[in-house]
Amino acid sequence: MGGEGQRSERNILVFNSGSSSLKFLLVRYPTEHSGTSEQPGAAGKGIPLMRGMVERIGGTATLIMTADGTQEPVREREILDHRSAVEWILELLGGRPVEAMGHRVVHGGAWFRETVVIDETVLEKIALVTDLAPLHNRACLATIEAARTVAGTDVPMVAVFDTAFHRTIPDHAATYAIPEEWSTKYGIRRYGFHGIAHASSAAAYAGAAGRSLEGTRLITVHLGSGCSATAVRDGCSIDTSMGFTPMEGLVMGTRVGDCDTGLVGYLVRHTELTVEQIDRQLNERSGLLGLSGRWSDMREILNARELGDQRAELAVAVFCYRVRKYIGAYLAVLGGADAVLFSGGIGERSPLIRTRICEGMDWCGLRLDEQKNSAAVTLPAGSAVCISPDDTAVPAYVTAVDEEIWIARETLRRLQHSKGGQP
Repeated sequence: MGGEGQRSERNILVFNSGSSSLKFLLVRYPTEHSGTSEQPGAAGKGIPLMRGMVERIGGTATLIMTADGTQEPVREREILDHRSAVEWILELLGGRPVEAMGHRVVHGGAWFRETVVIDETVLEKIALVTDLAPLHNRACLATIEAARTVAGTDVPMVAVFDTAFHRTIPDHAATYAIPEEWSTKYGIRRYGFHGIAHASSAAAYAGAAGRSLEGTRLITVHLGSGCSATAVRDGCSIDTSMGFTPMEGLVMGTRVGDCDTGLVGYLVRHTELTVEQIDRQLNERSGLLGLSGRWSDMREILNARELGDQRAELAVAVFCYRVRKYIGAYLAVLGGADAVLFSGGIGERSPLIRTRICEGMDWCGLRLDEQKNSAAVTLPAGSAVCISPDDTAVPAYVTAVDEEIWIARETLRRLQHSKGGQP
């Protein structure tokens, strides 16, 4: 890392890994901004240089990328693993220096309540909770290990945890009503996930509304392949729908969400399925896929619904009902709300789903403006727009979260702290 006077800027490379994809962002931070004190939730002063995603890792992968604001042609290459994806991305940097790297890690377990600099001990602890988020943490570890191998250990790397945002959830909301021995011995509690997205959503709202997060009560609803809702007070999470693993809460693409835990024992007794097989079905064959029988993608389900598919209509109804139910619950938890925020692929791009969710919510002052709602489908990353009438008591916003910018900001902040505040 260059000291003050050696470089007038620093480049941070961010990796946001999925099970078969890898998002990346190269962002520049001028030193005149790197030492500033920013309120929690601020997006920072970074200048994005390159941004993109490698998809379909494990075969013929595609790479979509913008560089210096210009959309590059789509590239294809055989990419068998995350290491190969990291190597490809580093090739595309074209010799641009990288002073640090930030990695999104989904599950930090009980160990990590803050962003941390990665070392061998950190990697070992992340590996220990991999079975709690197997699709996510395994990919995160593969990316970190690949980056350390390719870039070398001289480049500092930081882990930014999805679970860290939810560290402020009070014990009465985080504790399950199970034998205390299970909680203490195995660390079973509500950890929450999508924390980076929920934090970014709240920050986007603060910017659009022109107000501080201090004194606000927000319900953030992140809807994509994975879905979760969070009650946010003063910029801090006080409850969230996901729990010990990312399976609890809202209906998701392939995950069941809330269900009676007794069904596991029932299926073990009455079928030939093992606990492991049931767990996999609840993670990979349930949710929208289980309801519709064919699709996990909401776009395909909405198309089928238009053609009269009754299972698709049921999938939409169950999905929206569950979200509405959580909004109602979090209105009670917060004692009201200043806004409801929609984010994620479905939350940002589906006016119909937002309408269905908010139907019948006039009782609490949550209403949508049909024209504003229909127009809010493509927003710049990190921005937000109100989709409610001006006089609505609880306005709704669409927020285009920017997880990568958030990870870059947290990476810079962690490294500054480690250096005693020096850039």
